[in-house]
Amino acid sequence: MNRPALLSAVVLVLLFLALPILLIIAVSFSSATYLTFPPPALGLRWYRAYFDSSGWLDATWLSLAVGTAVVVLATTLGTLAALGLGRLPRAARTAAAALILSPMIVPGIVVAIGVYYAYARYRLIGTPLGLVLAHTCLAVPFVVTSVAASLSNFDRRLEQAARSLGATPWGAFRQVTLPLIRSGVLVGALFAFITSFDELIVALFLSGSGAITLPRRMWDDLRFAIDPTIAAVSTLTIALTALLLGGAHVLRIRAGRTPRV
Repeated sequence: MNRPALLSAVVLVLLFLALPILLIIAVSFSSATYLTFPPPALGLRWYRAYFDSSGWLDATWLSLAVGTAVVVLATTLGTLAALGLGRLPRAARTAAAALILSPMIVPGIVVAIGVYYAYARYRLIGTPLGLVLAHTCLAVPFVVTSVAASLSNFDRRLEQAARSLGATPWGAFRQVTLPLIRSGVLVGALFAFITSFDELIVALFLSGSGAITLPRRMWDDLRFAIDPTIAAVSTLTIALTALLLGGAHVLRIRAGRTPRV
């Protein structure tokens, strides 16, 4: 008897969450000069404006380049950190995990202020390198969480058996451990890219005038221009993020179907 009421509540909540996104998508196809809803007519005017703008494209390529570099660094460091946490005593593991996961807990504005003052000494403000390092700090906890979840199903005796048969530590990791935790590593890499590509608060402090990312450009456009180009960019960003999250979901499903060893 409660099922219709429950379904209705779920539908209302989903509509409440998705309505702003749906409005942005609709406005991105508007032919109006300003952000208006409902659109007076539909077209691809603002998508063409985005692809014809060197400013938007430069910011997009920079965000993609920074995100790619963050994936490499965060996935490597996060995987190693997860492996190391599993070998620590319980007390040390708790303290180390709290330290590694602190960027997920501390408010973003606090992290941004700390990173700004630390990087200003080394003249990293307004450089892609500064953004890569800062975004790596934010992305590592997501990789650690994902890889640690995969390691919870891993029997370390397999690695010990490989070592007893003459495998080197790197060989045992590459041939035994990595294939069994590959899904967790890939999911962590996807979340690392999303974290970097969508990050705004740290970018506001670090991008300066020489390393403007796509979220920073969207912020500036919203403050000073407010034309529907930002709706088109938002729609493309939503599509990319949804595609990556869908890939992460598929990888998690596959990992869940993998028998435990």
